Amino acid sequence: MPPINKTLARSAAQGDTLTRLRVAITTFFALDGFVFAGWVVRIPAIKHQTNASASSLGLALLGVSVGAVVTMTLTGRLCRRFGAHPVTVVCAVLLSLSVALPPLTHSVLALGAVLLVFGAAYGGINVAFNSAAVDLVSALRRPIMPSFHAAFSMGGMIGAGLGGLVAGALSPTEHLLGLTVVGLLVTAVAGPTLLRHEPPRPAEHAHGTPDGTPRRRAGRTRGLVVVFGLIALCTAYGEGAMADWGALHLEQDLDTAPGLAAAGYSCFALAMTVGRLTGTTLLERLGHTRTVVAGGTVATAGMLLGSLAPSVWAALLGFAVTGLGLANLFPVAVERAGMLAGPSGVATASTLGYGGMLLGPPAIGFMADWFSLPTALTSVAVLAAVAVLIGVTTRRAAAG
Repeated sequence: MPPINKTLARSAAQGDTLTRLRVAITTFFALDGFVFAGWVVRIPAIKHQTNASASSLGLALLGVSVGAVVTMTLTGRLCRRFGAHPVTVVCAVLLSLSVALPPLTHSVLALGAVLLVFGAAYGGINVAFNSAAVDLVSALRRPIMPSFHAAFSMGGMIGAGLGGLVAGALSPTEHLLGLTVVGLLVTAVAGPTLLRHEPPRPAEHAHGTPDGTPRRRAGRTRGLVVVFGLIALCTAYGEGAMADWGALHLEQDLDTAPGLAAAGYSCFALAMTVGRLTGTTLLERLGHTRTVVAGGTVATAGMLLGSLAPSVWAALLGFAVTGLGLANLFPVAVERAGMLAGPSGVATASTLGYGGMLLGPPAIGFMADWFSLPTALTSVAVLAAVAVLIGVTTRRAAAG
């Protein structure tokens, strides 16, 4: 075969491999959102089952965040040692199995304990598939990170919508056991693609520190990774608040039926999906900093409406606007951190990011007891505004 034909054949084979990897990684993002949303819409039923107050439920939900944050740094190390692809598959199996545990509990303490396990699997898979996605983004040389997170949001939308439909027909035990079956089947289908192919190795990571950072810039790089992690923190706080408290706000404060209350998270997830599907175009036109500033501003306005509106439909609109605003903040933060420092950058930014989820559930729970749930939810708008401030004040350093 002539050299030109060989080169074309290799290029075609590489392109096919990258396409297969993109499909597989996208599938795991979608699965993660689907499973997590399925758990979220059953939180009111689990609250009733365990006789939990708002503050005690917040402490139990803290188990998800604690489990996630504790395992994230460890998962970054595992990805460097074994590769992001096999770690993603293993964590997907653990996530699918652990989601069936919460409805088996009948006390706040037991619920918190099983949520630690669920959170560990959730945190692990998030670091693993984000690391895999960062490698693929580098290889493709296009800002496609939002498309992966769009799959997560779409999975969340479907999971929440389906959860609302079956809320009256299936018990939490039956529903979440069904999620386990779906998760294991999806992993069996998509997992082999990741296990057969090594992550693409971008040229940018071929020099400097083990994470691809020149040693003379290591200190500055760590600082920027922390900056991106803080933006992720502000965003994850909002996502966690919507997931854990959105349905309860609609049901408890606005006297909404359980099915319509579950639709609140669906509106949020749908808006995030739309925002992330258009995220690549937005990033190519505005750049990373302007995307963060615009998104944070929109989210601030949306959450003020969603938390303080006196009617259900206005609140649903506010939730949707919030989702549209927050859509690309977390993907941008994780992508930039991963580009700078590889899996350890993803782990650091994700750990800080899910620190927002660590802070969110108990903070909102206690604020709801002290003031009211609508007042507590305005903290999401405050942190979205903080993300805007961080983006503006660090724009020059982040662009360097």
